[in-house]
Amino acid sequence: MSSNDKLVIEERSRSIGNFMVGRLLPFRKKRQVGPFTFVDHMGPIDLGNDRWIDVDQHPHIGLCTFTYLFEGEIEHKDSTGAVQIIRSGDVGLMTSGKGVTHTERTPAASRNKKNQRLHGYQIWIALPIDKEEIEPRFDFIRSEKLPTWKHNDLSIKLLAGKAFGRESSLPISSDLFVLHIEADDDNSFEINGELKGEIGFLVNKGKIIEDGEEITEGQLMISKTEDTCSVALNKGTRLLVFGGKALEEPRYLYWNFVSSSRERLERAKEDWKARRFPKVKGDDTYIPLPS
Repeated sequence: MSSNDKLVIEERSRSIGNFMVGRLLPFRKKRQVGPFTFVDHMGPIDLGNDRWIDVDQHPHIGLCTFTYLFEGEIEHKDSTGAVQIIRSGDVGLMTSGKGVTHTERTPAASRNKKNQRLHGYQIWIALPIDKEEIEPRFDFIRSEKLPTWKHNDLSIKLLAGKAFGRESSLPISSDLFVLHIEADDDNSFEINGELKGEIGFLVNKGKIIEDGEEITEGQLMISKTEDTCSVALNKGTRLLVFGGKALEEPRYLYWNFVSSSRERLERAKEDWKARRFPKVKGDDTYIPLPS
């Protein structure tokens, strides 16, 4: 892959409530990778002593939220009635469609533990135009139900989509892939046409080397072509590799809303201010629309 065919993005700090996260997408020079529109790196965060994850009720339209943790746990609740504790290695996928609200919290049963750590990612996936207004739903796959395999000294888990002749059972709405890769020794990740579309290499730990350039922890390398052959991984490196076919139409973002229509974003804003979105059962919290 030549330098003209790749882009390297640095993680930037952003505040969400009481915590800082590292934001990788969107970026001014690259708004999306395939249908992936938003990537936040959570942690590592040490919890305890009345310091917990408590994200109150907030809305989404036009996207899926993909939650994946390396450490810790989050309780997800949403207006479809879903209640699920997502733990390390599990995948939670909430499809917002025409409109959903949800909360994310440290589970009540875990709040009596002194020391906990949370570390993972929340990723937004834009829905295709013909599915932007579908009914919302929540899907969950436990870690042990996801395809895993060894390739040389690489440990690979397929979190979503299709790759390398395998398929995750997570229901998705477009052609995409998400892989968790760990290098047990110095090695290379051979692609050779097995991944289709744009490809993002998100370095969570360690480093990769591509065309003589080191991509290190907290950086995202994006390949704009799908003929990338391989990248070299140092021992102990941990990656998320994600991407897919680029969306044909532009997507617009405002706060927690994604849409192919600016007018639809305006309607979502008014609906949230007027409290017309469905509610999480038994939860009266409300995050106001940002000014």
